[in-house]
Amino acid sequence: MTELRAIDSTLSQPGQLAHLTVPVPQRTRIGITATYSERWSIPTRSSRVQRSVSRVASRFVSPADSSHIRDRIQEIVAEIVEIAADDFGADDSFYDDLGATSLEKVAMITHFEREFGISIGDAEAAAVRSVADAAALVAERAERTTVDLVGRLLGDRGERRAYLDPDVGEVSYARLRAAAADYASALGAVEPGTRALVVAEDSVATVVAVLGLWWAGCVPVLAGPMLTDADLRYLVDDSRPPLAHLDLPEARQETLRAAYDWAAVSTGDELRARLRAAPGTSAGSPHQWLTSGEALVQYTSGSTGTPKGVRHSAGGITAMLDGFGSVARFTPDDLVLSTARMSFGYGFGSSVLCALAAGSAVVLLRGTVDRHAVAAALREHRPTVFCSVPRLYADLVRAADGFDSPRLCVSAGESCPPALIERIRDAFGAEFMNCLGATEVMHVVLATPAQRRADAMIGVAVPGVTATVRDERGAQVRDGLQGRLHIAGRTVALGYLGRSGAATFADGGAYTGDLVRRTANGDFEYLCRADDILNLGGYKVAPAEIETVVRGAVGVRECVVVGGADEHGLQQAIAYVVTDGTPEDDVRRAVRARLRTGLAAYKRPARVQFLDALPTTTTGKVAKFALRERVARS
Repeated sequence: MTELRAIDSTLSQPGQLAHLTVPVPQRTRIGITATYSERWSIPTRSSRVQRSVSRVASRFVSPADSSHIRDRIQEIVAEIVEIAADDFGADDSFYDDLGATSLEKVAMITHFEREFGISIGDAEAAAVRSVADAAALVAERAERTTVDLVGRLLGDRGERRAYLDPDVGEVSYARLRAAAADYASALGAVEPGTRALVVAEDSVATVVAVLGLWWAGCVPVLAGPMLTDADLRYLVDDSRPPLAHLDLPEARQETLRAAYDWAAVSTGDELRARLRAAPGTSAGSPHQWLTSGEALVQYTSGSTGTPKGVRHSAGGITAMLDGFGSVARFTPDDLVLSTARMSFGYGFGSSVLCALAAGSAVVLLRGTVDRHAVAAALREHRPTVFCSVPRLYADLVRAADGFDSPRLCVSAGESCPPALIERIRDAFGAEFMNCLGATEVMHVVLATPAQRRADAMIGVAVPGVTATVRDERGAQVRDGLQGRLHIAGRTVALGYLGRSGAATFADGGAYTGDLVRRTANGDFEYLCRADDILNLGGYKVAPAEIETVVRGAVGVRECVVVGGADEHGLQQAIAYVVTDGTPEDDVRRAVRARLRTGLAAYKRPARVQFLDALPTTTTGKVAKFALRERVARS
């Protein structure tokens, strides 16, 4: 165990490469390789062929969900001893029943430590003889491990600039900390774990509310101000928070106040006024969070239907900062601009979690975030890190001029095509990081190295994440075959609010709902959403393949392909196209010509329909369910 830890201690930064081969008995060799994603490679017993396994760190789980701990430990043991997880029980002895070697036992303990973010002493390790022993130890330790979320994010940075808010101006870290303490003090004595609705306008007031709630031990439930009153009522009824922070027009605030009997309500205007008055109330020390406890609720975008509340642990938040944070490498010298809303997991991670943990400063945008507003902000504030979504990048690169300040451009929210990546790099002259994440796994879990040439790959697993490709039964598939993306790691959420989520939170982690393929070197290729796959005449076709060809036609600005039934009830592909202003008849001919040369006949869409704009969710994702409903009605 000492030697295995030593190799990890030599890796001061991702990107370094180190390899260690430990002398072991003839039947087993254990190799450990750490690269950009800090992957581990464990050769099989029989073939000695290395299998890439991302360095892992699973979420802390409450005692009620201890089965997740046991399942994940079972998978780790199965990987190391090369036995199917279903072929042995939790009480089977590692040595007597599984035939593990002492070095395999050492590898297990090392994995458990990294998986669950704990330290296991020699005496404790010696007492772990089975999966059941390990699960009991991890569950007990998780219930005693705490973290100061406010301290982790704010540190002791004094008068360094934290936010540039259009209404408040510059706000320092010291001022932000004082405002959070003031907010917590105003709440008074509240029960730790109390939920609080936060209708999150992109304002420093939202950050104060979140930090103040964490200071007091309360759980923020994030919601976007662009949601309708009906949507907000659904979120409140679903999460039942007794506290609220509202950053809405006065009429909408009064409507919500009249509908719910909240114990305490703050508003964005009130907090901005307190910030201008330089708050200084002391609220004692911030709450110490159990890493296994619920600390944040974020709602899914609703791109596949009804939004679901996702429960994140405090340990998941810190694990994301340790993982993706180490890859993104924001610095105290960076000025960050994110177009994704704070109520969106990607935006909250960029504008709050990653930026504050790194000591960076953040430019906030209020109101409608469109190409004109963003272009103006890029030229005025000259951020060094720019986080946005492919759809907005596509608009910006059409008239990019004076966008030379970012050193890093980050994209997430949906897949970014290789051709667009190259145009972004040309327009901004910056490194580009293509990312994939999901609300259920906190933030980004796959990312491309910023310096890499644009290709169809979405990247590799970030540190602290295990990414695998699995079939419908949950079994891992061979490299090169398509399957469902499965994520294990501490950033995996505790589950959904009021829903079992059994189909999502399964097999020791979570399924993101994405269909992917992994190459032999560990890169992941994004294909489509798992529920998007089309069955055309018996052939399985990914809509993204059709969309890529259609987007190459002259006059096409955007394209989305969904499935629908023909007059016989058989599935067919329908391509929805938004033009760049070129007459529709000309675009239709160009698309048909492109399809004839670019796709096999069975992959071609049955119809091409034109729209003025694609329907989107409140987070800016394409609402494919709305297009499917449109097809069904027609």
